[in-house]
Amino acid sequence: MMLPVARQISDAIPVLRTGGLILRAPRLSDFETWVDFYASPRSAFEGGRKSRAETWSQWGADVALWTLKGYGPFSVEETATGRHLGEVGIYHGEIYPAPELGWMVVPEAEGKGVAFAAAQAVLAWLRASFDWPHVTSIIEPENARSIALGLRLGGVIDPAQPGIDSTDVVIRHDLRRAGA
Repeated sequence: MMLPVARQISDAIPVLRTGGLILRAPRLSDFETWVDFYASPRSAFEGGRKSRAETWSQWGADVALWTLKGYGPFSVEETATGRHLGEVGIYHGEIYPAPELGWMVVPEAEGKGVAFAAAQAVLAWLRASFDWPHVTSIIEPENARSIALGLRLGGVIDPAQPGIDSTDVVIRHDLRRAGA
């Protein structure tokens, strides 16, 4: 059961719809997706495997961005089944130089356009909601699939933009052009 203040916060987070997806406020039950992700080799490009407690700390900090900064990660849900497919949204923890567009989907959703469609919806929401010139995606150079997705979204590799580490590939997404 969600406490009244949690319900108010959840209700204040926008709901985005695209194709067969709903992007909504994170729910406690979504945490298990993160536990599975950080227990697997798929976490290699996100700092590596983490314990359940370490995962909770990171996920909780990401979810708290909604109350602290007015943006954060959206949980991605399949419209037809209600199944949680992952997260796509804006991350901006202490180590990030600026708001970052990021994504993570469950293995069954990889390669099916889920992250692409959800990220397009987030970019459209950013254009309509914030007066930012751009947002970046910060990606480890070995993560070819994420780099390809960032470029497919219309982003460009911009070595002038800061990453978290000096080796990061930083993709800049222009928010001043419609559909960029």
